[in-house]
Amino acid sequence: MMLNDKQQGKIRQILNFIICFLMIFAASIMRDGKYLGRSVSANDASQDSTSVSVLREMGDNEYVINTSDIGADIVGYAGTVPLEIHVKDDVIVDVKALDNTETPDFFGAASSLLSAWNGKTLDEASDMHVDVVSGATFSSKAIIQNVRRGVGYAMSNEVSESVWSDFDFTLKNVAGLLVALMAAILPLFIKDKRYHLAQLTLNVVVLGFWCGAFISYSSLMSYMSNGVNVISLAVPCVLLVTAFVYPLFNKKTYYCANVCPFGSLQELVGRSVNRNIKIKSDVIKRLDLFRQYLWAALMLCMWTGLWFGWVDYEPFSAFVVTSASWVVIVLALIFVVLSAFIMRPYCRFVCPIGTLLKFSQSNK
Repeated sequence: MMLNDKQQGKIRQILNFIICFLMIFAASIMRDGKYLGRSVSANDASQDSTSVSVLREMGDNEYVINTSDIGADIVGYAGTVPLEIHVKDDVIVDVKALDNTETPDFFGAASSLLSAWNGKTLDEASDMHVDVVSGATFSSKAIIQNVRRGVGYAMSNEVSESVWSDFDFTLKNVAGLLVALMAAILPLFIKDKRYHLAQLTLNVVVLGFWCGAFISYSSLMSYMSNGVNVISLAVPCVLLVTAFVYPLFNKKTYYCANVCPFGSLQELVGRSVNRNIKIKSDVIKRLDLFRQYLWAALMLCMWTGLWFGWVDYEPFSAFVVTSASWVVIVLALIFVVLSAFIMRPYCRFVCPIGTLLKFSQSNK
């Protein structure tokens, strides 16, 4: 049976999607040495399971809870955030962070939470409400959830939580989820330009500056290495669906055009100034070729283990102003200013994550 051109195109698109999945899979293993929370080395996995115990007795009514195992599904910005919770006479005396792959700037800000539980009894700690640190939302949530898991284990010697226990019911998270769902659904039915402008604004203000929710290489590798808790990461999951699943149903570039906060910011600036410079077609072709070569070079840097640090310079994290490095903020500002004269310059001529999405959506 011969396939028609449309069917052949769909098969090629699915194959490209699988190739992109394998690209991130390979980069994640090269960086973290694991996938979906599992070590790629059987020896390492065996060693981990025998050397790390959840509860370690210290004597004199003191013990330590290690959340490496019981919090293995809790992911911060770039990976898991295991803790050691020191308890004496049912009172928390110290909470220490173990090695993690979080972005240092973000985790440094979130680390101020570690002392919040000091001096609290286990009962008091289990009922505490601790606010996340502004600018380090994902790392903060991971710390809070790890402490919650550890305290629960200390009180009952087991982890038993409802399926919704990891969902963040704060106004910020609920608002972020609502805006993400609006961006994922409403543009499919509403074509009004005024609504599109309103949605772009919400993407920037709520998803970007308030929630710090976006897709980046750092987040993709984190999800691949550690798995995704759909309940605690509801907002990122919606973004991932619009980026990778929608194109399989003929909604290509949907995430970039309707959801991405940085793309939305560039479009808003371009619309407000409306002084677009007309670029010659041959120049556009050369810039597009530059984007593809840049992407190939950056991917090679990860696959060879030569340089993973470039993922920390994607401009998306500039939305988290209080934690982002000045280099990232400057880069983001440069492209925002350029967008006043060139339509979405970062999206069209640089963005590595956008190039990955374009490749995964291609039917050629």
